[in-house]
Amino acid sequence: MSHFQLAVFLGMTVALGPLALDAYLPAFPAIAADLGVSMTDVGLTLSIYVGALGIAQLVGGPLSDRYGRQVILLGGLLIFGFGAWMVAGASSLDGMLFWRVVQGIGGAFCAVSVPAIVRDQTHGQDAARLFGLIGLIMFIAPAAAPSLGAGMLALGNWHLIFVMLTVYAALLALVLKFVLFPRLPPRERLKTPLRTLVTNYALVLRHATTMRFIGLQVLCFSVMLVFITHASFIYQEWFGLSSGHFAGLFAANIGLMAILNLLNRRLLLTFRSTVLLRAGVLLQFAALLVLVACALLKAPYWAVAACIVVAVGCMGAIVPNNMANALEYFPRLGGTASAMLGGAQFTLSGLVSALSTRFAGDTLLSVVVIMAACSLGAVLLAAGAPGAVAREPATV
Repeated sequence: MSHFQLAVFLGMTVALGPLALDAYLPAFPAIAADLGVSMTDVGLTLSIYVGALGIAQLVGGPLSDRYGRQVILLGGLLIFGFGAWMVAGASSLDGMLFWRVVQGIGGAFCAVSVPAIVRDQTHGQDAARLFGLIGLIMFIAPAAAPSLGAGMLALGNWHLIFVMLTVYAALLALVLKFVLFPRLPPRERLKTPLRTLVTNYALVLRHATTMRFIGLQVLCFSVMLVFITHASFIYQEWFGLSSGHFAGLFAANIGLMAILNLLNRRLLLTFRSTVLLRAGVLLQFAALLVLVACALLKAPYWAVAACIVVAVGCMGAIVPNNMANALEYFPRLGGTASAMLGGAQFTLSGLVSALSTRFAGDTLLSVVVIMAACSLGAVLLAAGAPGAVAREPATV
C-alpha cells in the first residue's frame, strides 16, 4: 500500500476527533437552551470527551501492541458510534456527559491506533512526512465540521449532529475492515507477560527526549483546545457573530493548517523535523503575544481572528514533526508510546480546557492569556529539541 493510500484511510480515522469536537460547536446555544443549562456547562461536554479520550488511550495502546491494531481500532469505532447514538437521545446534561465519556473511550481506541500503525510502517523523516500527509487529508473534517453542524441545525436540531457521527463511524468500520487491514503487512504481536502492558510505560517515562516531545504536544494542543472550548463564546457571544460567520472563521484555521502542512512536507526534504518544529512553536507564540495585545486594546474581531488563525494554523506544522519524534525511539512499542503521547495530550489538555471554563471568567483577555501561557511552556521545550535529538543514539 502506498503512503498516499495509507494516509487516506488513516486520515478518515483521525477525522473522528475533529468531527466529535467541532461539529456541535455551532449548536452550543441550542443545546444550552434545550437542556436548560449555561454555555459554560455545555463546554464541559467537550472537556469530558477530551478527558476520556486521553485516559482510555492508556489502555488501548498496550492492548493494540498485544492483540493487534485491527481488533482495537474496529472495537473503538463500535463504541464511538454507540456513544454518539446515545448522546443524540440525551435529554439532560448529566446524560449527555455520561455518553460523551463512552464516546470518548471509543474515540481513544481509534486515536491511539493511527500513530501506532504509522510507526509500524515507517520512521524518522518519512514518518513526519506521512503524519503530515494524514493531517493534510483529515483537515477536511475540522474545516467542514462546523458547517455540517450548522447544516444539521438547519435541517432539524442538534441531535442530528450525533446521529451523523454514528453513521460515519459505522461506514468507516466497514471500509477499514474490508479495504485497509487486508492490505497491511502482518505485524508481530508482543508475547510478553500481561504485566508488561503496564511496566512498558516505565520505558517511555524514563526516556527524557520522548517526554520532551510529549510535553510539547500537551502544551501546543492545550493552546488549540482552549480556543475550541471558548470559540463559540469568543465569536458568537463576545463579538456577536452569526453561526455561519463563526463556521467560516473556524474553517480559516484549518485552511492555514493545510497550507503550513504542505509547506512543512516540502521543507522536510531540506531541514530536520526538530528545526521545523521549533520554528512552528515560535511562530505560534508570536501570534499569541499579538493576540494578547489585541485583547488588551479591545481590537475589532477581524484582528483577533487573524491572530487566532495564525496561532491555531501553526498546528499544521507542529503536530506531524512532533509526533514523528515522540514515537521514533519505540519501534516495537508503537502502541504504548502512542498511548502515552495521546493520553497525556488529551487528559492534561482536557484538564487545562476544563479549568479554563472555570477560571477564565467572561472576558476575552483571560482566555487568550491562558493560551499564551501554554505556548510559552512549549517554546521552552522546543528550544532544546534539536540538540536533544542529536544526542540520542540511533534507534535499533
